[in-house]
Amino acid sequence: MVGTEQGARARRARTAAALLTATGLFAAGCTGHGTPGVPTDDGRGQFRTAQPDTSEPNSSEASGTARHPSVLAVKIDNVRAARPQTGLDSADVVYAEQVEGGLSRLMAVYATKLPKAVGPVRSARESDLELLRQFDDPTLAFSGAQGKLMPLINGAPLTARTPEKAADAYFRGTDKVLPHNLYLRPKRLVPTTPGADALTTGFRYGPAPAGGTRDTSETVRYPAARFTFTWSPGKKRWLVSMDGAPDVTADGKRLAPATVVVQYVKVRKSAFHDFLGNNSPYTVTVGSGKAKVLRDGRAFDVNWKRAKAADGTEFTTKDGSPVNFAEGQVWVVFAKAS
Repeated sequence: MVGTEQGARARRARTAAALLTATGLFAAGCTGHGTPGVPTDDGRGQFRTAQPDTSEPNSSEASGTARHPSVLAVKIDNVRAARPQTGLDSADVVYAEQVEGGLSRLMAVYATKLPKAVGPVRSARESDLELLRQFDDPTLAFSGAQGKLMPLINGAPLTARTPEKAADAYFRGTDKVLPHNLYLRPKRLVPTTPGADALTTGFRYGPAPAGGTRDTSETVRYPAARFTFTWSPGKKRWLVSMDGAPDVTADGKRLAPATVVVQYVKVRKSAFHDFLGNNSPYTVTVGSGKAKVLRDGRAFDVNWKRAKAADGTEFTTKDGSPVNFAEGQVWVVFAKAS
């Protein structure tokens, strides 16, 4: 165990240097359904990455050392053609970020439950590497990435699993059109459920903090996407709507997290664009700022802090007291700080 931890720390140190010098390295794929200036597809919904992967494996599997359970993170398509999604309700944490053309993409993190299938799976982002540093050697499932980003992914302290590397874990569904029909069988990548201890997010769970204001609905807008969370007293959950429509899973279950965090962050331009010229945004999740925590039908204005990439994120009240989340699924929506 000590050797594994030392190896993980060494990998994180190597990647830290790479991330500090890396600029926005990635262009993404989305579908805009006729919206002017919105990308239709970047080709990375296909089974192969943008260029063959010739790098050395970066996980503990390569050295033959034992790999302790860690989270499975899956990049999820979130345009209209990709909905309803599969397996999203089983995630412990769902992160939402802005991508090219003002659209959104999700990253679902699984630790306490592995559904039979997850998807549609799409391409990764440079921002994902910084966000995933909080976990120890996570497995990242994605459909591919721009060629210039792949070396950085392959050098990061994570286990990258594309259809090219793990073809038997992926399949094409028949309910949606290409490229919005690629799905993952999680247990073929992570045979053992990692467990709650793998969720090194820094999140705390327990009784609600004092104060807050009554709040039954919150909306977060991106230039070409919209999230609305509506409190349901009966379900004691926040019902999710996307772009004005109720969001359900493929089996008809309404997406309903127990806690929603609107985290205000820096969203800067990167040095890369998609094929239509749209810039690839970089969502900065290390640093500090403001956030709004929604739980129990109330909203709490709080502060967030993540001192370095290997840390989880702390949420505190104005007097510095830790903020507890409600037990259950957490959605974190990254919104651009004003």
